[in-house]
Amino acid sequence: MLVYDVQDVVKTYPGQARPANDHVSLQIQEGEIFGLLGDNGAGKTTLVRQMVNLLRSDAGSITLYGRPVAHDPLHVPLLVGYMPQESHALNNLSVGEALFFTAHLRGLSRADARRERDALLELWQIGDLRDKYSSRLSGGQRRLLRLAVATAGSPPVLVLDEPTNDLDPQRRKLVWDVLRHLNGERGTTIIFITHDAIEAEKVIQRVGILRDGRLVAVGRPSDLKQAVDRKLRLELIFPPDSSPDLPPGLVRREVQPGRWVVLLDWSDATTVLGQLNLAHLDDFRLYSATLEDLYLHYATLAEAPRISGSSL
Repeated sequence: MLVYDVQDVVKTYPGQARPANDHVSLQIQEGEIFGLLGDNGAGKTTLVRQMVNLLRSDAGSITLYGRPVAHDPLHVPLLVGYMPQESHALNNLSVGEALFFTAHLRGLSRADARRERDALLELWQIGDLRDKYSSRLSGGQRRLLRLAVATAGSPPVLVLDEPTNDLDPQRRKLVWDVLRHLNGERGTTIIFITHDAIEAEKVIQRVGILRDGRLVAVGRPSDLKQAVDRKLRLELIFPPDSSPDLPPGLVRREVQPGRWVVLLDWSDATTVLGQLNLAHLDDFRLYSATLEDLYLHYATLAEAPRISGSSL
């Protein structure tokens, strides 16, 4: 069943010459885990805000289960659990209150809403925060609360904006484990924004890559990776004040001070490794191209092609 049908959507903010979304089209099927990748300003948050009816499109159409999202103000809230980057509406509620009222507003009786609250406190491992107010929580704790609120009442669709930002590795693992569980056990359709392509690769079934407001690629990572399937990813780790020399012709990308990434053709790997001065390196790693490399390939094309959405 088709959950979201986004067709030729355009959004331009006042005072800006370039559209935030420039004729974006895509389809998302029931039960999918779909990831949206893109740099800051690529148009990811603008797109999902239109999908949850918090922002009106200038042109194009968006339907949810076959109905336009803007025609009924209750259509999206009853079907979609949305987690924004920030949620000041929760600041005057305790964690327990936020979960109870959200579940109750989504149709659960008061007794069922209390049971749902307790189950979510356990599921998201935030039971010790039950009586604390959102405004008193740390950034990571607030993000877990927003995730728990989004899942309250078991909506069939989740739309999550950077669900693992601000979280430590243990809590990031918890988030992906819970989302996989909701998708596998309940068939929940999950759409999420992220800038961390390596983490996203662990859970997504399809990915859309946005660049400058345009969808430059959409599909299964395994299919899209054909563009870089003859590449290897070489990571070089070294003291930040002592960068190594690279063989001629290699283009490196600095991930952070003291860490470079280079994409190699399979046929060049042995030659390149033989030319590296290992005395100038703390470590190096060589493995097949990742979703991050795929993202960089599509997001940095000199001419980003317009493509139509696909459910594959």
